[in-house]
Amino acid sequence: MREKIGYASGDLASNLIYQTTSIYLLFFYTNIYGISPGAAATMFLVVRLIDAITDPMVGSLVDKTNTRFGRFRPYLLAWSIPFAGLAILCFTTPDFTEGGKLIYAYVTYVGLSIVYTFVNVPYAALTPAITADKNEIVSLTSVRMLFANMGGMIVAYFIPFLSNYFGEFASPTRSWQLTMGVIGIVGALLLLFCFFSTKERVKPVNNKEKNKFSDIFEQFRKNRPLVVLSIFFVLIFGVNSISNSIGVYFVTYNMGRADLVGLYTLLGSLPAFLCIPLIPILNKKLGKKKLLNISLVLSIMGTLSLLLIPPSMVELILATRVLTAIGTLTAGAFMWALIPETVEYGEYVTGKRLSGLIYSMIGFFFKLGMALGGAVPGFILAQFGFVANVEQTSTALLGILIATAVVPAAILIFALIDINLYSIDDKKHEQIKAALRERVA
Repeated sequence: MREKIGYASGDLASNLIYQTTSIYLLFFYTNIYGISPGAAATMFLVVRLIDAITDPMVGSLVDKTNTRFGRFRPYLLAWSIPFAGLAILCFTTPDFTEGGKLIYAYVTYVGLSIVYTFVNVPYAALTPAITADKNEIVSLTSVRMLFANMGGMIVAYFIPFLSNYFGEFASPTRSWQLTMGVIGIVGALLLLFCFFSTKERVKPVNNKEKNKFSDIFEQFRKNRPLVVLSIFFVLIFGVNSISNSIGVYFVTYNMGRADLVGLYTLLGSLPAFLCIPLIPILNKKLGKKKLLNISLVLSIMGTLSLLLIPPSMVELILATRVLTAIGTLTAGAFMWALIPETVEYGEYVTGKRLSGLIYSMIGFFFKLGMALGGAVPGFILAQFGFVANVEQTSTALLGILIATAVVPAAILIFALIDINLYSIDDKKHEQIKAALRERVA
């Protein structure tokens, strides 16, 4: 259990830093640093285009790594402090011109995203290197997901609390820098704890064929389940990120209750402690597709209900927030269990087991989804005439409502269609594993 907690601490660290960026960076750029919503939204998309190049390169590098500490753990040791440092720099506000501010934002955010890849890809691929026991992998992953959502809860509550606390004796720009300083230091220490607490026991099988960067194109051409799952990652994390990012604006301006920002964000993560422990039971009773379909329909209902509820009905809005979160958190947690299936299917059709490369591809789509939390609301806010730190017009409030309710519901409908194209059921998965065992024998 100590090792499971140590491993899970790595995901807690990643969520503390990257969820803070996902939820609050757009708000920080527009309301604190003074970057326009349109320019910030464009930057979020440009950074993801850079990720499209760097993420597979990192995944290919990880697959080739071999040190005395193992293949994956060395990255946690080497990149923990740079990860925290760049996160702090993202929330630092040097006194530059308008163009200089934008350049600084690009450099620090691109740097953070690249370093996050060097941390997250080997961390995710570390699971099957710790143990080959199926039951232990399920247990390890369950503890990890609980810690990941704990990170989301901490971000939801303590980021507003810390920024307000530091704001009592410091400027808004300084208070955000101090807030991220606390989060960054804690995150770096947790990653180091993860490194020292885990051990890589499962040695890689030496393939005769060397892995190369171009393998990514073969995977996308032959591994249809991976394509379906990658799209699903974009859509689900996109919905979560958009809801969290625009939620700050919705609660502040549409509801007129800035004091509820922390609670509203917290309710997006809190139901995880109810959902995640029930996933194995629900999966056995319902099966993967029915479980995902029910979860997505719940989220669609909860999101669209905001169109009918007046902003003054606070309790009802918070209740729909919980309903939506139950659906998206269940789908979001369960889809991680499908990645090993796509790794095995990729090995089945190509002859290569590319854990690092596939996890890096998933990581790219995961970050692309999270980037939508900055890009989509940013573009909508700019289109509907949002102006920071003033009373909003009815047009701007309508734009915030559309970004909060209509856009997430539309994305969830696409996710519902996409996941029903996933072709690996339990029977087919067993056939694939049997074929792989026979091939090894």
